[in-house]
Amino acid sequence: MKKTILLLVVLGFAASLPAQKQNAAYLAYIDNWKETAIQNQTDYGVPASIIMAQALLESGAGQSELAQNANNHFGIKCTSDWFGGVYYHDDDSKGECFRQYYDAAESFKDHSLFLQRPRYATCFEITVEDYEGWAYRLKECGYATDKNYAPKLIKIIEDYRLDTLASGVPSGVYDPNARQSLRDQEPSGRTAPTKPSTPASNGQKNKATVVYTTEPIKIITNDPEPPYEAPLTAKEEKQLFFLQHPRKKCNGVTYVSAREGDTYASVAFRINVRERQLREWNDALGRDLQKGEHIFISAKKKKVPQEKGIMWVHPGEELWAICQREGIQMKQVQKLNGLDPEIRVFRTRQKIYLNKPPKENGGR
Repeated sequence: MKKTILLLVVLGFAASLPAQKQNAAYLAYIDNWKETAIQNQTDYGVPASIIMAQALLESGAGQSELAQNANNHFGIKCTSDWFGGVYYHDDDSKGECFRQYYDAAESFKDHSLFLQRPRYATCFEITVEDYEGWAYRLKECGYATDKNYAPKLIKIIEDYRLDTLASGVPSGVYDPNARQSLRDQEPSGRTAPTKPSTPASNGQKNKATVVYTTEPIKIITNDPEPPYEAPLTAKEEKQLFFLQHPRKKCNGVTYVSAREGDTYASVAFRINVRERQLREWNDALGRDLQKGEHIFISAKKKKVPQEKGIMWVHPGEELWAICQREGIQMKQVQKLNGLDPEIRVFRTRQKIYLNKPPKENGGR
């Protein structure tokens, strides 16, 4: 009797313990991005639970420096095939280059595309329900250096029941070939052969391949990624850039001409300087780079040769364009001519100095 009473007391005390407290920021983040994670599971075969757990862990529920300043919620670094925006941040080493995105949704999509690389191919042998298998396989494939990365993901998934995010979404082993088969049949009724799915290799009972039949059918059309190649070193990246962008001289300063798709961020990354430094050399804070414009790769001169020290400008000419064309610092031209820094376009035909006015050149 005493044992029974003691057991009841223990059970009653356990029942009275509060449930594990959940982080309100995590709950808000999950609510905000769960549909995106589910959609990426459908489109790319990465479990929504893993997507959300990685986003929460890597971004601190969207509060990390990378998430706030670069919309990078998964800590993905720059690679040799990345020509988008970049953000420099201290991580394993000082001033490492990370991908910068237009918005967080783009970061979620790029994360799923990033995992399509051959390096992570074995992850897709595991069913989307097996979040533990996915967590450990990502660690084995080298996604993170933290030896406790997989247990951390698993704890987040279980604490916040992320394994239930995609309830009702077709599950199993992801097979894009099955979806392509459906696409091939639709126009003419022809049946295309479908490759057998890869069996689950995590020691669990194999599950049947899932064929997605819901409308509209979304087809993965990304070209297969080429075999993995080691990223170029900073020196090699710089050499390749100058092969594609021949160097020229203006007023004794080296410059290249912008090509289609170039940005100050991408050029700065490829020549291994900070974007702000490159913009300052080109008086380009707050400006977008246009095809054909000069990109000076060091500081411009403070003056031009004496014989070119005076020029006439016409209405509508932009001071910045003149300074880029002549290879002279804009603040020096403003100083030499007493120009208001807020005035950037000339409204009348007038004479300006690109060197010291004659009265300051001698007069002895």
